[in-house]
This record gives sequence, C-alpha cells and structure tokens, in this order.
Amino acid sequence: MPTVTTLSAPRILLVPTAVTMARRPLLLSCALAVAVVGSAVPTAAASAAVAPRAVADPAAAVNTLIGTNNNGETWPGADTPFGMVQWSPENTAGNQTRTVEPGGYGYNNTKIRGFALTHLSGTGCAGASGDIPFLPYPGSVSGSPSADSSDATYASTFSHSNETGTAGYYRVGLDSGVNVELSATTRTGAGRFTYPSGKPATLLVRTSNSEVGSTAASTMINTSARTISGSVTSGNFCGYINQIGRRSYYTLYFVAAFDHAFTSTGTWTNSTVNAGSTSAGGGTGLDSGGWPVAKQGSGGYVTFDTSGGSAVGVRVGISYVSLANAQANLDVENPAGTSFDTVKQKAHDAWNTALNRISTSGGTSAQQGTFYTALYHSLLHPNVFSDSNGQYKGMDQNTYTVSGSQKAQYANFSGWDVYRDQVQLITLLQPDVGADISQSLYNQAKQNNGVWDRWTHNQGGTHVMAGDPGHAAVSSIYAFGGTGFDAQGALASMVHAATTVTADDLSRDGWNVMVVGERPSLDQYLRLGYVPAEGNAWGGAGETLEDGAADFGISTLAGRLGDSSNQATFLGRAQGWKKVFNPGNGGYIQERNTNGSWPSFDPRSDDGFAEGSAAQYTWMVPYNAKGLFTAMGGNATAASRLDRFFHDANGNWALSGGDGSTADVSNEPSIGSPWLYNFAGQPYKTQATVRQTVNTLWSNTPGGIPGQDDLGAMSAWYVWAAVGLYPLAPGRAELLLASPLFTQVVIHRSNGAILTINAPAAATNTPYIQSLNVNGTASTKPWLPESFVSSGGTLDVVLGTSANTSWGSAAADAPPSFDTGSAPPPTDLALNKPATADSSCASSETPDKVVNGSVSGGLSDKWCSGGATKWWQVDLGAAVPIKTVKISHAGAGGESTAWNTRDYDIQVSTNGSSWQTVVQQRGNTATVSTHAVSATARYVRLNVLAAEQSGGGAARVYEVEVYR
Repeated sequence: MPTVTTLSAPRILLVPTAVTMARRPLLLSCALAVAVVGSAVPTAAASAAVAPRAVADPAAAVNTLIGTNNNGETWPGADTPFGMVQWSPENTAGNQTRTVEPGGYGYNNTKIRGFALTHLSGTGCAGASGDIPFLPYPGSVSGSPSADSSDATYASTFSHSNETGTAGYYRVGLDSGVNVELSATTRTGAGRFTYPSGKPATLLVRTSNSEVGSTAASTMINTSARTISGSVTSGNFCGYINQIGRRSYYTLYFVAAFDHAFTSTGTWTNSTVNAGSTSAGGGTGLDSGGWPVAKQGSGGYVTFDTSGGSAVGVRVGISYVSLANAQANLDVENPAGTSFDTVKQKAHDAWNTALNRISTSGGTSAQQGTFYTALYHSLLHPNVFSDSNGQYKGMDQNTYTVSGSQKAQYANFSGWDVYRDQVQLITLLQPDVGADISQSLYNQAKQNNGVWDRWTHNQGGTHVMAGDPGHAAVSSIYAFGGTGFDAQGALASMVHAATTVTADDLSRDGWNVMVVGERPSLDQYLRLGYVPAEGNAWGGAGETLEDGAADFGISTLAGRLGDSSNQATFLGRAQGWKKVFNPGNGGYIQERNTNGSWPSFDPRSDDGFAEGSAAQYTWMVPYNAKGLFTAMGGNATAASRLDRFFHDANGNWALSGGDGSTADVSNEPSIGSPWLYNFAGQPYKTQATVRQTVNTLWSNTPGGIPGQDDLGAMSAWYVWAAVGLYPLAPGRAELLLASPLFTQVVIHRSNGAILTINAPAAATNTPYIQSLNVNGTASTKPWLPESFVSSGGTLDVVLGTSANTSWGSAAADAPPSFDTGSAPPPTDLALNKPATADSSCASSETPDKVVNGSVSGGLSDKWCSGGATKWWQVDLGAAVPIKTVKISHAGAGGESTAWNTRDYDIQVSTNGSSWQTVVQQRGNTATVSTHAVSATARYVRLNVLAAEQSGGGAARVYEVEVYR
C-alpha cells in the first residue's frame, strides 16, 4: 500500500512487491469436517408452526455508522437512494489538507470541521468530492478559516453518544453547543442548526475545501434573498498517486436558502478576512504532490439573529451544470416553505420504498440492522447526475439532456468493484434503474471518444484500477432485465473498444494504479491471447482475467442480441485465462512473459495482479469454473485446494488478511471464490464458508464492514450472501445457492416479478441445505436458471446444523460453465420483451405472460384470447437474425391437449407494418411446436386461425420463444 502521512492507507498499491518467504505447507482443513444429515434437520411441521413476521420499518433498522471505523470508509450522513446529495460530516485530525478517511469521516476522529454536500462511500485513495462544507459556528470570525490549517479554531469535537445516523437523517450535538440535523432529497439538502443561547450564530461555507482540493471556487452572499451561492471546481481522484490524475474535471454549483435573515456577512480568501464582503473566489490549488495547498482557499460566512428562535433552517440545491439549475432543483424538490421535518419524513419514506424491495422475516435485530444497512450502502451509488430538467454535463464538458426512455443520467461508477455483484443487485430490484446506468455508461463512452473509462467520477474519467469493467457491467444489467437502453449501440461501441488499439492502450502513462488505456497492451492481448508481464497493465496476469470477464460479457450480450459471430469470437477470447494458467507451478494463474516463458513465482505474491495474489486470483474464472477445475486436475483436487484456501495451516478459518496464500473475502478478487464449491459437487462447503463470512466478518458495529465498501460492492456481496444467492458470472443471470440467513425473504422487483425464499429453520447455526423445492418441485441443483430472475418463483429450503453431503453432489447438478468446447445455452430473444395482442380472456391472461420465461406459473401463466381475430406479437427491440420459433400451447401449462392450437401462421416484420409470413402451420396437435425460420426481424407475430383441435374456442398460448 502507498504510504501517506496522516491518512489511513488506501488499499491500492503503487508498486507490486514479491513475497520471498517460503511457501507455507497446505494442509487439509479439519474445520470443514461435518456430520451427515441427521437429527439436526427440522421437521416440516415444526418449521410451519411459526408464521414469519417481516421487518416493518427497514429504514429505521439502518445504522449509517456501520463501516465508519477501520476498513469500511463509509460516511454516516443524510441522503436518498442514488441521490446527488450526501450531506455528511468532514472529520479532522488536525490537518486541513487531509481528510481522515476517504469518506470524510473516521469513527475514531471525533472532531468535525464541516458538513459537506457530496461524498463517495468506501472509495480508497485520499477521498473524493466532499464539496461545499458548511460549519455552524457559535462565535465571531476573527481569522481566516483557510489559514486555520490545523483546524484548531473552526472545528468542534463531539461524542458518539450524542450522534445518530439512520436512513435519510443525521444528527450530532457538537461540543461547541450547536445541534446539527441533516436530511436530503435527490438533488437538495435540508439542514437545521440549533445554536446555543448567548453566542453569535455564525455559519461558514468553506466553498473551496473539497476533500482533495480545488482549482477554483466562488462564493456570493445575497442578503435580501437570504442566500449563499457559488461553485467549486475539483476532481483529483487519486491524484497524489500519479501526476496524470492531478486535474479538475467537474464544477459543482450550489444555492443555499435560509429561513433567517443575515445580521452580518463576510468572506475570506487565503489568509485575508473581509468583514462585510459578499463575494470571494479562489481554490486551494494543488501542490507538487497532488495535495491541497495549506492556508489557501476561499469561502463566506453569515450570522443570524436567533433571539426569536435558536434553530436556523437551510435548503441547499446543487447542480453540476449551472447555478440556475441548482436553483431550479431547489425549487422543484425542496421549495420555499418546506419544513425540515417534511424532508426528513420523505427521505425516510423513500428509503423504505427502496429497502422494502427485499422484505425479510426472522433473524436477530443485529442481523436485521446489518442486512438493511448493507442494502442501504448498496443503493447509494451510482448517483443521479442529471438535474430536474434532465440536463447533465458530459465527459466532453458539453451539456446534454436525457432523452428517450432514459429517466436519469448516473455518475460515479467504480467499475472494477461493482461489476461483480452490485449492478446485478440494483437491476434485480429495479431493472429500470439498471437500464439507465447502462445508458449512462454508454453515453459517457460516446462523449469520451469511444473509451469506456473503468472508474468515472462525476463527468471525469480517472482510469483507476484494472480491467475493462463497463463491458461486464452492461452485459450483466441486460441479463438481469435492465434492457431499456440502446443495447445495440452499446454492443457496437464495446466491440470497437475491445478490438481497436489506441495510442492510450500503447501508453504506460498512469502506471500502475491509473493506466490511461481502456485495454492496456490491447495489441499484445490480441496477438498473444494474454497481457504479458512486459505490458502496460497494472499486472498482466490479473489484467488477462479482467479482460476475459469483459470479453465474456460482450459475448453474452452479443448472443442475446442475435450477433452469433461476436458471441463466438468473444467467448473464445474469454478463455485467455488458459494461457496464463501454469500447470507447472502447482496450477496457478501466473504472470507470463511475451516470449511465453514464466518468470519466478510465489503464489503469495501480488506480482502480476491488482490488489491480490496469484493464489487469490486463480479462482477468478467464474464463467468457466469447470474448465478451471479440469485444468487443476478435477473436482476433487479443486475442492481440496479450496479447503486449504479458506483455512490456515492449523485448519482455522482464514477469510481475510493473511500472507496472500489464503482467501481475502474483504476484497473483490476473492468474493466469488466461496461459491465455487457448487461447481465441485460439494455445495455444503459453499454454505459453510459463506455463512462463516457473514457471521464473522460483518456486524452491526462501526467496524462491521471488513474492507473498503467500494461504492457498495462489498455491501452488495453481503446482501446476496444473507439472502443465499449470488450471480454466476458477468453477463449471466443464473444464481448460485448458499443458505438464507432469514426465515423468509421476499424480493419485489419493480417490474412486478417476485422471488420468495422460505427457510423456516434459518438461524445463525443452520447453514446447511437439507433439501430444496423450486416452485414446488424438488431440486438437487445448487443454482437457479435465469428464468427464476426474469419470472420470479418460490424456493422452499429446509436447513439444518449438519451437512447433507449428497445434496447437489452429482455432476449433473453443477452450474453451467461456458467454454469454446461447449456452446452456451441458446438465448430466448423474446424473453421479457414488450408484447401486445388483440384481446385477453381475463385480466390475468395478458400477452406479456407469453414471454415471461415460464409455463409453470399456473393456468393463468398464459395469453388467452376469444377475439374474432386472434393475434399476438412481440417487439424484440431491434432487427436480429431469427432461426427458430418455439411455441408452448395449452397442454404445456397443464390444460387439455384438445385446446392446443391447431392452425396458425407466424409472421415477421422489421418495422411493425409490413409483414412476411414465414410459417403456415395446419393441423398441429403438439403441446410444444418448434419451427425453423430464416429471417431478420424486429417483430414476430402469431396469427391464430383455429384455436383448438375442434376448430373453435379460445386461443391459449403459454410461451413463445425466439432464437437466433
């Protein structure tokens, strides 16, 4: 880790270092020795006796102080889901040019120098944003706050016993005597400052003091309007690490309106105070090391007459476009006359709406608090970036307006972290938000000369971390149902970026943390099939795995959009991991030289990897675990290695820290590895390992997040783990199974689909699945198909304290793997696409039921029509090649086969008006009929001519599937 004085060390590494210690012997763990299922299994009668009771007010269960101590680097302030505003404290340890933690708040630093309007959660580096800190100060301004470089005067201590943080509301009683309350709407903040009697009621706006400095700032005070407004220009994310990051790329505008008149005003610039002034300007600047310059900056202050009431209210609107838009956002979301308590209640309600999308029953109050705080942290980012009028700043610094189906532009995308599980969780809950995030990423790429920057901060590209995560993220969002964006345009852009070598790809600028190329050494990757040790990436072996994940994402999206050529090409490219898998070193992923030779090797070393070791990265091939295990010597060998990976030499759990030879589930490279036992025929060990991680690394305490939260990536992992599910791989929506922590979990997707998980015996010490029913049918598979996400369904899980070692152990039970030797399952192009029809027999028998991916949802899981002209059609979203149309008729849904459709035509169209008949079926009796088609079309129509075998009656169709 880079060493930074007075700053908690960020997780990213400046220079990979080799580990020279002798390799620790790997011993078979005894900690996973478990008994075969026995008396610990609860009976169905006993489990059914207790009716679950869902958490009534999940927003109240949120404890925003979780993660603010030690490693989490979260912040405790007020916000709304994906809000533009995060109004939260800026702590100080006595150095105004350094934030104590990247989120602005460190639990052990009980002194506050202001309350800033914007923050990022768990980012690492030296922080980011922290813009426009407000400080209510009970005293007169006698010297410049910027000159108070040690925060000796213009700051206040506080006690945690006088502090509260929950969803949408933050309060702290400062030892100065001021009581601070904060809340928020999406684009505005609401503050209530209660001053002590007998002292001046002063408010400082430290405009220039963003967490990592500013290059410009302006402050304007309007006494007649009772407003303070202005802007700050900043950026500089990780700039202290490399010169290339030392730049500003965004300007934030603000308007603060007060409910008290100003009795005096003043401003300051650098060390000079100008009493009575109403305007000032000047940023902190950046020194040669990329840090804010001490005693430099500007801001303004006002005092209030609080004799008629000590509480001063303020409403603050922000915008990244203009001062006028900041005012407009304030007028729309938090207009004059809106009380603080109204904003607070609406924020609480907004969080309950978001958090209630996962309703849980059972568990302890501590577990409920940990869970809903993790879900809360998962829904903080990306942030709404467009204003109430739809305008936003693009990466080219031009102003754009959202259009079409996009409701909002989003910003702050920590791609390397969130592509693994967080964007999937967001899209599972709100497919429309996921789609807008995909469109936002595509918009940024178009504005950035076609480059999909891996870590975007507001409208700036920072290049931070490794890989090409936007491609993995967008394909995952699409797989989870976030399809309402220009997927064809995004795919074309991604294919171009992944095949066209740019000057930045050939550059070593920014090495190693912030290499400028989207695909560093893409030329060599295309030539060799891997990124070599001599390349420009942070680490060649790790970059090869990351590029493989991106390529697999492109492959899956191409397949879903009917582009079979790119599907095959990028699936083949995704197998580049095989070229950096060295069977001669014990079977590890390893850095490889350009000439094909292997350098010296220690599996504990991070040489060739970003934030992890060879031992940790070796497991990071989630889309082809079967291929990886085969290369290792088979399932038994792989499972034995996983046993040693999760335990130390004495057989004790080793889930974080360590010397690089064991797992670090507190950081992204290892978070998928506990689920891999499902592929090896030993899913009970996934259940044990995931539960051990949930029980020991996470808690309802300030230190309760084991590593940097990385804009919700780690918290999203906890949410998935506590529910007992996890996404299989980028671009896929199959779910791997562990065991739920709660007796019932109900996931309410915003598109209407519902996923229910019943586990009446769930408890801290019952991690083992004894048996499973999926939609009423017994299953031994430790995974769920994509249709469970798209259509919903019900899991009934029997849990116990002892392992059922036979459940899920058969080779046929293993989750799918994707290799060039086995074609991926065909993609139903019609799945969840918009469908229309001439009519419906009943309100529950609508045309959308024909493309919901299910024929097992009961007799109403169909389209039925008794119209005079019976037709049904689907819009595939774009013209794509079509080779097969499959129709499930009445018998497929359990109805009489005499009602199977007898006579029908299938038509296709590219524009929805001119139709071509491609199938004329007469005399059909089959329950499921499959038709070969050769056409390119956007629309597919079914015209029913004879609805039943007798000729008359109602048309009944349970599913229509369309394949390339």
